[in-house]
Amino acid sequence: MRNTAVLLTVHNRKELTLQCLSCLFSQEVPEDTALQVYLTDDGCTDGTPEAIARQFPQVHIISGSGSLFWNRGMNAAWDAALAEAEYDSFLWLNDDTLLFPGALTRIFEADTLKGGQSIIVGATVSSSDHSVQTYGGRLEGGKFVALDGELRPARYFNGNIALIPLTVYRRLGQLDPYFSHSFGDFDYGRRAHSAGIAMYQVGQALGTCDAHVRTSDWCNPALPLATRWRAMYAPNGMPPHEIFHFSRRHQGLFRACRHYVSTIVHCLCPCLYNWLHK
Repeated sequence: MRNTAVLLTVHNRKELTLQCLSCLFSQEVPEDTALQVYLTDDGCTDGTPEAIARQFPQVHIISGSGSLFWNRGMNAAWDAALAEAEYDSFLWLNDDTLLFPGALTRIFEADTLKGGQSIIVGATVSSSDHSVQTYGGRLEGGKFVALDGELRPARYFNGNIALIPLTVYRRLGQLDPYFSHSFGDFDYGRRAHSAGIAMYQVGQALGTCDAHVRTSDWCNPALPLATRWRAMYAPNGMPPHEIFHFSRRHQGLFRACRHYVSTIVHCLCPCLYNWLHK
């Protein structure tokens, strides 16, 4: 029997979260596969955990403070799964990702094909235009891995849909808790690459997830400096210390220093920065 823990973290997206879980529990999975869902409620105030408890009582809900955001919220769900049982794999799933029918069958087939030794990534497309890829496996330079029907290698990946086998977890551990919101999934993929762990994207889109427009308040010249500064250091902004940590680990000290300084300059003098980079 293959036991898989599905990991999510949520904050005030009740309707999307319920749709996500409905799609998840509607999936057909191989007969030898069992799923348990661990979901971090990171300080929801819109009734999300109560609605989940009513509609999906089988979900393990972990309470967060509202300060965990995606990366640390996923680790909280991961911790709960590890404390509950021994799992053969861990499936990351964003709560705004709606799985297509057959998505889990494809991801588990790919896992079997690769002998349970590789990270298997699922790509997503726009809900309004299924020809527009929004998240998934990445090549060096940030380009998406092609959706051409074939299982293709990736260099790193977005964590919207990703299967982490136990063998990979034993080598890499969990997401780096230094990161609060973003960077954690890219860091995990780059650490996997450095460790010689292969990553593959399934050849068909496995669900929908509309692209998030990263908040640009931190570099918006129309806003006061104090507002930009607070937005830059917000967990879902562009925290310079997290950029430095990520860049130093994967690109070296020189680039880390350059990215750190350029981020702050962009915040302090957005008009000048934009002019220099035209």
